[in-house]
Amino acid sequence: MIDLLVYRAEGATVRAGGDLYALRATHAELPTTYPPFAALLFTPLTLLDVADLRALATAANLALLVAFVHLSLLLVRRHARVEHALWVAAGAVWCEPVWTTLRYGQVNLLLAVLVLWDLTRRPGHRWAGVGIGLAAAIKLTPALFAVFLLCTGLVLAATRGAWRPWLRPAWMAAGTFAGVTTLTAMALPHDSRRFWTRMVFEASRVGHAEETGNQSLRGVLARLLHTDDPGLWWVLIAAAAGVTGLAVAVAAALRGRHALAVVACAATALLVSPVSWSHHWVWCVPLVLLVWESGRRGVAAFMAALFCSYALWWVPHGGDRPELRQNGAELVLSALYVGMACAFLAHSGIRLWRTSRTA
Repeated sequence: MIDLLVYRAEGATVRAGGDLYALRATHAELPTTYPPFAALLFTPLTLLDVADLRALATAANLALLVAFVHLSLLLVRRHARVEHALWVAAGAVWCEPVWTTLRYGQVNLLLAVLVLWDLTRRPGHRWAGVGIGLAAAIKLTPALFAVFLLCTGLVLAATRGAWRPWLRPAWMAAGTFAGVTTLTAMALPHDSRRFWTRMVFEASRVGHAEETGNQSLRGVLARLLHTDDPGLWWVLIAAAAGVTGLAVAVAAALRGRHALAVVACAATALLVSPVSWSHHWVWCVPLVLLVWESGRRGVAAFMAALFCSYALWWVPHGGDRPELRQNGAELVLSALYVGMACAFLAHSGIRLWRTSRTA
């Protein structure tokens, strides 16, 4: 559980008053990559020995998986039975993103639960937005959900629609993010200044872009171009994908397709992030459930099989960076999650466009 040990080391560094972003933890010498607020949350991890911490983290992640599945079922069905959530969670354990999250002791399920807790509340819920704000303060990628809420609310305001249920949680998310980030800056001024003025702009500190585990557009481009820095190509393609993905999410929301909107936003966030490790793709759970509930059972089963196949790890990877020398078949396998997300967004966008033309 290498990432869990990094989190523990971050908490210990905060307690000792050390330099958080000079930290190198575990035998792999992994750096701190999250905002300093996350390190504050990790300080209680130092109160347990490693064996107890591993057991507790595994139990907590399994409980979070059940909660995530329950919220995913609420998202796609509007109702969820406990036994259904347990059965789906038992199957989801075997898909690569979830299994890798458990293996590494990652926080992906916690972040996903925070986001979905907000997005499955009744419209106008007073605390909606807090979960997204907290998730973004721990790790920046979930902030795109606040952008999605904001864009949807602004479009509805411009067309005299019901904008309050969208703009209110967007502002709540922004306020929560700003509040906890400000409090963290007061507690950890040096680390906060260093992160927000320097580290946040250094994507390379997270790892090599071309690594097979990097299931983002940047990772695919790095492997396709046989370079560790796809440069301007990634910026242009990620910007286009971000705009397109958000447009699909907003269009779905405007047509009452809430589940589609949420999953489209999640897929977009994973695609445009500089680094989206394979374990970040726990959002495959609501994606597969959404496709299943739409009646395309065969497609959903095929997607689930791909996520459970670990196929992206069939290609050479590791020490001497073989990802920079991939052939055509290896490029396809190592772009598996990105390809599925792009196909999902393209198909959803086309269907929404056709629906709008016939409406």
